[in-house]
Amino acid sequence: MRDQIVAGNWKMNKDFDPGLLLVEEIQKMMSEESPGATKVVVASPFIHLARISEMASQSDALYVAAQNCHPESAGAYTGEISAPMLKSIGVEYVIIGHSERREYFKESHELLARKVKAVLDQDLIPIFCCGEPLAVRESEQQGVFVNQQLSDSLFHLNPESVRQLVIAYEPIWAIGTGKTASSAQAQEMHASIRQHLAEQYGKEIANEVPILYGGSCKPTNAEEVFSGPDVDGGLIGGASLNASDFMAIVRSL
Repeated sequence: MRDQIVAGNWKMNKDFDPGLLLVEEIQKMMSEESPGATKVVVASPFIHLARISEMASQSDALYVAAQNCHPESAGAYTGEISAPMLKSIGVEYVIIGHSERREYFKESHELLARKVKAVLDQDLIPIFCCGEPLAVRESEQQGVFVNQQLSDSLFHLNPESVRQLVIAYEPIWAIGTGKTASSAQAQEMHASIRQHLAEQYGKEIANEVPILYGGSCKPTNAEEVFSGPDVDGGLIGGASLNASDFMAIVRSL
């Protein structure tokens, strides 16, 4: 049974106190209505992580993710944070390769490969993001494009490391645009990703890797998007900033 995960990526939102209040609201709703086997992950800005880790330690189903990390474990990298630092405060997941990091900070496949290894070396779980822009989707090359992202940034890993991964498919054309891939489009790409993993590592391992959908998922469409057999949850952006909306998505899974 693959992990079922709903992860909230706050991006660069929420000052310190409002962020903690949001987590308190999520925890209260989780205590009132158990999320069952679903893992609920909060990916806050760095300022909240240590405190949220303490709060999450009181909950069986709440986990904490960082939105990024540096590939080196220490050094003269002003403004950066390392995987060992994240581990030291109780972080369990790290988002790697989000489309905004790729676009705004020009993160290459090679850099992301190093980041994935750095996270795994600390026994943390990478949430590796992949997905195509609109031009690629319109040219119907999305499978080739995403497979290249996976090959270049993940296929240096040994099979046991791949078992630790979470992959998030985020169609870039559907992030923050209000557009959403249909349930059929989401399932098609998730199945393609799983098949690509199977070709490299075998079906058994490929079937163990959770694949999340990450494109404008909200309470009104979550149940439909999650209906595909290869869709194991979501990486949620804007809707994760509201506790009621976020927990409605959790309930959908």
